[in-house]
Order: sequence, then structure tokens, then C-alpha cells
Amino acid sequence: MDINTNGIVGQSVLLAQVRDLIQRKHYSIRTEQCYLQWIKRFILFHNKKHPDNMGAAEVEQFLTYLAVKLEVAASTQNQALNAIVFLYKQVLEKELGKMANIARAKRPQRLPTVFSKEEMMRLLPHLNGLGELPNKLIYGTGMRIMECLRLRVQDIDFDRKQIAVRQGKGGKDRVTVLPPSLIPALKTRLESGYHLHRQDLANGHGEVYLPYALQRKFPHAAREWGWQYVFYSHKTSTDPRTHKTRRHHLDESTLNKGLKAAKTKAGIHKYASCHALRHSFATHLLEDGYDIRTVQDLLGHKDLKTTMIYTHVLQMGASAVRSPLEQLGTIKTLATLTDHNPQSGTW
Repeated sequence: MDINTNGIVGQSVLLAQVRDLIQRKHYSIRTEQCYLQWIKRFILFHNKKHPDNMGAAEVEQFLTYLAVKLEVAASTQNQALNAIVFLYKQVLEKELGKMANIARAKRPQRLPTVFSKEEMMRLLPHLNGLGELPNKLIYGTGMRIMECLRLRVQDIDFDRKQIAVRQGKGGKDRVTVLPPSLIPALKTRLESGYHLHRQDLANGHGEVYLPYALQRKFPHAAREWGWQYVFYSHKTSTDPRTHKTRRHHLDESTLNKGLKAAKTKAGIHKYASCHALRHSFATHLLEDGYDIRTVQDLLGHKDLKTTMIYTHVLQMGASAVRSPLEQLGTIKTLATLTDHNPQSGTW
């Protein structure tokens, strides 16, 4: 296998096969990059031994190493396992069999980070720049960060005040609420985006990425205004697969940097990414008395148990717990009330 002296796996035949199969199956470019990286690390871990000469035992050793020595999260270990299983099952066409001796990474039971309503009131005025509107939209709609960034022009229904979330987690579509207060800013954004799109078309560009099925079904849709991203990048870039010049959406780091700066200015010291805005959306709806099934639909959760985590958030903290000292104080007050002498006017 073609591996250079620096220990980095080169453009080997095997990796080329993996990349080619991933693209033929129309997996996302993020999945492609992730799988290739884990396969490289697996090979290097076993001193550049070819996967064809390895099996379940070597896979177990690598996954156990990740959990025990590197102490990776359970999701990271599962990611590595998925990549290696894809390599053996889809590319090498070999069954690994049962792997019962893997030391599993622990999945900690963590509650989501949530901004209180008072914190949100302090935070929102400090959001500015390119991340201001998408961050506000995440809090106002409950969308995931990539669902927000991948929002297309035609997915916003201003008349019904709702947003269609396409190809969310699990490949499912859903509808969520559009906050009326954000409509003017969104319309201004779309107006400037429309003029930029016309300039791109005039310059011979103007295409946007479409999933394979849509690209095949609607070959000219990529140049239409309705398919363009709402949160478009102000720079064009070259698609690494097709080598076409396109205008992609904003990078998620733009939103996280904007939120971090706003937290600092607002004096909020919670460690949280933009996903905390989605958590806050759900928690605040439940605080306002909305039905948990409604919140589940808006968030796009497959299992109600996932949404139930926010009920645990609501039950946390001093605001939800009555101190036993206060209960004793109430009992004492009731006792003194019974000792009151109305004729003497004394207690």
C-alpha cells in the first residue's frame, strides 16, 4: 500500500476505492472526510498493515485503544466503528463477525446547557455581524445549526409564518415556527442575496449545491433563486468533488464565534455552543406550558425520550426545589396563628 515515510497514508488504491464508493453512494463530503480519516488512523495504529490482512481482533484492539487510552466519547468511538465496518463490508466485502471484547467508551448522562430567559434578554442585543440573524433564528425556531445554514430561500413561508426544514437529522422533513420579529431582517437578507445571485449568473456562476437526487431530477434548479442558501457566503468557492465554482452557505464557525463574543459582552460565562440556543428554545416552550409532543415535532425528535431531557432541566435548581427549612417555617407560622388571642390582640 502506498504510504509515505511521514506515516501519512497517501492516495493508495484502497483509499481511492473507499472514496469512489462513498461518492457513488452519494454520502456527504463530511462523511467522506470522516471515514477516510478513521481508516487512515486504523491502518497507522497497526503499523501500516493492510486491512485485508487484519480482522475483528485488530478492530477490537483499535476501538479499545480509543476508549481506554484516548478516552474518546462514545459517539467518537461509534464513528470510528462505522468507518471501519464500511471499509470491510462495502469495499473489501468481508464480514468482521462478532466483536464482543471491545471496551466501550462511556456515554455520560449530561443535561443540555440552557440559557435562562433573563440570560437570553442580555445575550440577544450583543449578537451582531454575519452570525446575528442565524443565531437568532436558531433560538426562535429550534433548528439545528446545519439545518439553519442549509436553509433555502423557498423554504421560508412568510404568509404562514413557518419554515420547512428539509433533510433534517435522519433525512426527515418537518415544519417549525417563523418568529414574526425576524421577518423584516430575513426579507432584507433575501433582497441583498437576490442581487448578489444575479451578479453571479452574469459572471457565469450562480450555481448552488444540490443533493444528487435533486440535481438529477431538476438539472437546472441549481441556478434558480429559490434553491439558493438564505445564509450565503460572501465568497465563492470551488466544490472539491465537481470542481465547479459555487456560492456555499456560511461556515458554522461564524455562528459560534459570534455567540462567544456576545456571551462575553453580556457577562454570561456558561460554556455553550450555538446548539444551546436550540436547547433554550425547547426549554422555554415547556416553561410556557406548551405540550411536549408539540415541542417534539418542532425539534424533529424521533423519540419522545429525547425531548423528555428538557423536563429534567426544568426540575433542576433552586427555583424548582422548596427548601425543607421553608417547610418548617410554614409549620411554625401555622402554629403561632392557632395561638392568637383575638380579644387581647396579642399572639
